[in-house]
This record gives sequence, structure tokens and C-alpha cells, in this order.
Amino acid sequence: MTVASDIVIRTEGLSKVYRSGSVEVHALRGVDFEAARGEFVVILGPSGSGKSTFLNIIGGLDTASSGRAWFGDSELTALGEAGLTRYRRDHVGFVFQFYNLVPSLTALENVALVTEIARDPMPAATALDLVGLSDRRDHFPAQLSGGEQQRVAIARAIAKRPEVLLCDEPTGALDSATGIRVLEALTEVNRTLGATTLVITHNAAIRAIADRVIRFADGRIAEHERNADRKLPSEVEW
Repeated sequence: MTVASDIVIRTEGLSKVYRSGSVEVHALRGVDFEAARGEFVVILGPSGSGKSTFLNIIGGLDTASSGRAWFGDSELTALGEAGLTRYRRDHVGFVFQFYNLVPSLTALENVALVTEIARDPMPAATALDLVGLSDRRDHFPAQLSGGEQQRVAIARAIAKRPEVLLCDEPTGALDSATGIRVLEALTEVNRTLGATTLVITHNAAIRAIADRVIRFADGRIAEHERNADRKLPSEVEW
């Protein structure tokens, strides 16, 4: 049983409405959610179901229209922009579908960008080692494959030692073999650092590597299941 002190992310009645003139789009509709320290959660759902909006709000990239969200004892929905910036800088690592690496910097230098502003960073070389790229540290993004670039992006996200790692379609632009390498990097980071890890994906097969799976539909959590037999990425049938 999860106790309150283990809860890292929590939301109550989280809602988001986007307005364009007289038109309202309800992206989230009263989402209640908890994630424990070190948990690996896969979030499924079709485009427009609200899963990316949810991730952006708990990551401090967007704000809710109503409801509340917490990181530990800190209420995110009560923070202003400066507070959300500190939260993102100090506690959250982001991995997106597109890598957003600086093309003129090596893999090591791309990761080092984060270590220069983090409170308690790990060495950039250590972060690259965690994702299996020690031998590619001096290569530029154009010299790396898509999967290697994504693993550099993961190294950059974890170099600050985040308590929360948020991944939006991290394998969406990759073939299955390369995607497995990326998922292996994420699960290794989750195991080694104990970061609470949330992964959005359209690929239902990835659910097999999670501790827990939730499915979004129409701005709500439609399904919720705990995975009693978590598999390794190499065991997943894409």
C-alpha cells in the first residue's frame, strides 16, 4: 500500500479549458491522479484525449483552469511563473518526441548545458554513461542516429537528478529496435535514480514495461490498471 509520504505527484479535479472566441475546448475534465516515488507509469490514449495537456500541467509548462496539483507538499497550482520555473529547473526532467539538441555542440556539451544551471547535477559524462553513450560523447547530433540523439536527450533530462521524469512520445519517431534501446535507457534511469517516470505513448505494447498503466479518453482517466508482471523492454512485442 502506498503511504502519503511516498506520493510525488498528485492531482484533484484537474481541468483545462482552452478558449478561442466563443468556442471552448475541454482538454481535461476533473482528473484525479497519484504517482509514487520511483513509479514507472505509462499513459495511453488517442490524440486529443488530454494526456499531453496533463503532462504539461504537472510538469509546470502549463496551468490548470481549475482543480489542484501537487509535487510532494508543494501545490503547483498555487505557484506563479517564477515558482513554476524553479520547479521545472530543480525537480523535473523532460523528454519529448523531437530531441531539441543544439547541433553545434557535442553530446557531452548538450548534456552539460543542464548541469550548469542545476542545483545538484551529476557529471555530464555520468549521465551519458547511464544511457549507454560513453563512446559517443564527442560526436555532434548530425553524427548520431535518431535513437542515439534521443538517448542524449534523456541524459540531458536526468543530469539534474530530477525527482520526476516526464516523457511525451519518446519513441514516436523511432523504429522498433531503436525504440527498445530508448526504453532500456528510460527503465535504467528509473531503476538507478528512482525518478518517478511518466511516459506518454500511442504504442500500447509499451504498457508491458510499466508498473502501472492509465488510459486517457475525452479529457478523463478512462482506465487504470496495475501491471503485476512488468517486462523488460527487450521482451516487448512491438
